Amino acid sequence: MPTVALHTLGCRLNQAETAIIANKLKQQGYQIVEFGQKADLTIINTCTVTEQADAKCRNAVRQSLRKNPDSFVAVIGCYAQMAVDVISQIQGVDLIMGNEHKMAIDRYLDDNLQKQAQPLVVHSSKISRKPFVIESIGLYDTHTRANLKIQDGCNFVCSFCIIATARGPARSREFDDLVNEARELVDHGFKEIVLTGVNIGTYQYQDKTFLDILRELEKINGLQRIRISSIEPTTVTPELIDLMADSQKICRHLHIPLQSADDKILESMRRKHTFDDFERIVNYAVKRLPDVGLGTDIMVGYPGEDDAAFINTKKRVADLPLAYFHVFTYSDRKGTTSFKMKPKVAPQVKKLRNRIMIEMGQRKKFAFYRKFLGQTVDVLFEQQINGLWEGFSDNYMRIKARSDRSLKNEIIPVKLIEIDGDKIIGEIH
Repeated sequence: MPTVALHTLGCRLNQAETAIIANKLKQQGYQIVEFGQKADLTIINTCTVTEQADAKCRNAVRQSLRKNPDSFVAVIGCYAQMAVDVISQIQGVDLIMGNEHKMAIDRYLDDNLQKQAQPLVVHSSKISRKPFVIESIGLYDTHTRANLKIQDGCNFVCSFCIIATARGPARSREFDDLVNEARELVDHGFKEIVLTGVNIGTYQYQDKTFLDILRELEKINGLQRIRISSIEPTTVTPELIDLMADSQKICRHLHIPLQSADDKILESMRRKHTFDDFERIVNYAVKRLPDVGLGTDIMVGYPGEDDAAFINTKKRVADLPLAYFHVFTYSDRKGTTSFKMKPKVAPQVKKLRNRIMIEMGQRKKFAFYRKFLGQTVDVLFEQQINGLWEGFSDNYMRIKARSDRSLKNEIIPVKLIEIDGDKIIGEIH
């Protein structure tokens, strides 16, 4: 039985795709082993969102080759899409596959996995706009939540983002195909499904929209939670929030990327929303879903972000009813519009702004958690760490509790007692 080690860098969508590839290979007789162990085949699914991500990909490839010099090494995904020439120069790589073909990697593997003098390159510079199907379901051996890929690519082309180039134009998965995978995942015991893609709110297949996916998944017996992953502000409609408010299954959790709260910076970023647009969405969500966990992304140090623009963002974000936010420091990305924009923000200024916003985010999370102390919430437990079982509430609070028995993949009421860093300690109720 040949062995395969898979390694994923980057986003939840990459994780979903790796899980599907893993299941395909398992069905074809491969034994899945941990990355770093000796393996006949090594697949590295890459990310290219920043130059630091590119460096991590190269390091992962070289690390794998050092540990397993005889392994057949396939480098696939976003970095493989953008940097064929660079990857080809890494001695020992056998297969390079861009995003157009990577989900069919099993068709390009021969039985003996013979090492190549020069890597086979399977790559298309233009990625199809056609709707797609996925021939397998994801393999998630250690998790209780499964990712469901519903969409790929993006037409928004923000000035700082390379993903529209790496992933291609927006395209949607055939409706019945994604619903069938959801049913199979539930049959395999998963209680929560996370909808994922590049720009999931733009889903459109024939007459079906993102709301139609939610309504159809609600009908699946045994599916207890439907979680929406990161979704663009312009695609979060009052109808979506109303559906969440009326649903017993859709998690009260929205991660809506803002990036900046200064309208001049948003315009320069080519974002599709103003701050007022974002604020209206957030306020309506809190009105309809008082316990909603709202998260966002904030970027600091974008070219042209002067002190006034940063202060504007800091003040406005401070006033928003957010549960948490992720802070990213802008870095130049060759191939994006912002790469040539000036003036650049000094590295020490970017570092300071990053720290200020991270500290604000920590205070926001603490304040959100504090509201729930003494209350009882349902937690889907995932794993045991240091003697405590950990999992998430539907509004995305990380909660841990002690139990003498296994709680894996169980949804259990927990009374929230005290905050411990970025988690809440609770008692099984």
